[in-house]
Amino acid sequence: MKNRHCIYTGLMMIAVILFTGSACTKLDPETFSEIVEENITYKESDTSAIIAQAYSPLRPVMADWMGLFDLQEESADEIITPARPNGWYDGGTYQRMHRHTWTSLQEQPSALWGRVYLGVVNANRAISLIESGELPVGAAKPGLLAELKALRTYYYYILCDNFGNVPLITDYKDLSVPKQSKRQEVYDFMVKELNDNMAQLRESAGTGMYGRFNKWAAKTLLAKIYLNAQVYTGTAAFPQCLQQCNDIIQAAGTVGYMLEPQYRDNFKTNNETSRELIFTIPYDDVNAPGFIIHMKTLDPLSQQVFRMEAQPWGGNCAVPQFIDTYDAADTRLKDTWLQGPQKTPAGVEVINYVKFVESIEKSKSNEGYRIGKYEIKVGAKGSLSNDFPVFRYADVLMMKAECLLRAGQTAEAAALVTQVRQRAFASTTPAKATVTVADLQKGSSYQYGYWNNGQITELQGGADVAYGRFLDELGWEFAAEGHRRQDLIRFGIFTTKKWFQHRPNGDNRKLFFIPQEEMNKNPNLIQNP
Repeated sequence: MKNRHCIYTGLMMIAVILFTGSACTKLDPETFSEIVEENITYKESDTSAIIAQAYSPLRPVMADWMGLFDLQEESADEIITPARPNGWYDGGTYQRMHRHTWTSLQEQPSALWGRVYLGVVNANRAISLIESGELPVGAAKPGLLAELKALRTYYYYILCDNFGNVPLITDYKDLSVPKQSKRQEVYDFMVKELNDNMAQLRESAGTGMYGRFNKWAAKTLLAKIYLNAQVYTGTAAFPQCLQQCNDIIQAAGTVGYMLEPQYRDNFKTNNETSRELIFTIPYDDVNAPGFIIHMKTLDPLSQQVFRMEAQPWGGNCAVPQFIDTYDAADTRLKDTWLQGPQKTPAGVEVINYVKFVESIEKSKSNEGYRIGKYEIKVGAKGSLSNDFPVFRYADVLMMKAECLLRAGQTAEAAALVTQVRQRAFASTTPAKATVTVADLQKGSSYQYGYWNNGQITELQGGADVAYGRFLDELGWEFAAEGHRRQDLIRFGIFTTKKWFQHRPNGDNRKLFFIPQEEMNKNPNLIQNP
């Protein structure tokens, strides 16, 4: 296991009050054996385990089966999971996600809700133990509380973004049935929580804070919340987002953040050495599993290519229309997508990944480029040891560029986009890295329309998309990083455009349904439209 992942490997307490992942808003304590929490005497040496327990739900939340990655990508215009010869129909769940015809019984949102609230409850528990003094932490108390509240805010950011009106649970010892808060209230809570605790957060970004919320991770989170404020509340907050980005950029040289010269270094197996990663979710193929994107995307025959211990399942792939937006000289195309003949170490071709995909209901095993962004080491297991990049320094630069673009400061925005693009063209055509003001005033190059066995019918195109070229830039830089749904909503695409075999299905699809199981348990919840 990588030595910088210690936050996730603390020993769990023998007896704690936990909540099941599918019933996280049911606040009935479940006891194990005859020991209950009030009978435990905590020591300062228990701190690591308590903190780790608050962070550990992030692994299933993000890149595990039906994690946030799936909701953000497979409901959007970059990635699909078509039915394959070996399966992947699964009752139509992937087709419903693609076509925005999900119901309150849809599996992916239900799984996400439970996992995220487990994180909320575990964070609340740690905060309660520290605030009450039951867990003695000495002089570290203000900083630890600030960190845990920033982590809890990240959980609420996921809930706010995907479900809108959700219960705000902050008191671990309150066993009453949670009340539902409006999205505006959740937004106000998140902003206040981060601003109130920012000064107490550690500024260092070294080994001890890897995979944890320091000041700069919290500022990046706050910038993200401000960036999407108009979606969440109806009122834009781009100047506030810009201020957070400027703070991070100003401190980057001192803290050590920078764009990695090699794009792929952010996604390699040992990517904890990347100076671009501001906040990650650490994984380890043995001790901290759950990163299974490679299993979902690679065809089973790719087991021979990488001499994998596990045989992948062969599901999701790239939308051909999105692949067509790339410049052929952009190295991110090959750095992100596995394409063409796939050969064993001995040079034997076992499968040839082609761009074409017949339909969401039917495809051949080799159809669609596969996600290759995250290094698949020789001998890979069913889980990877790559850490998932939640926030990168490139994200901060692009958020600043978007704020400037929307404020009419296009020259400075173009310079920032150029800065991010340069490494993607350095080895091919360096001149193509330059983005001009005129470029940023163009629409999107995405040929939106309905995919009919290789032909685009009901053509809409992307020329009418305001700031569409910038949206394209976000797609190329952050493809397969769990950004796309949020970006499409902010740019007005998610419920207005057609792609592959998705047609718009109502503006209410900007939110997922609250899981029916939660509605059944909690009479205070009102379903999203």
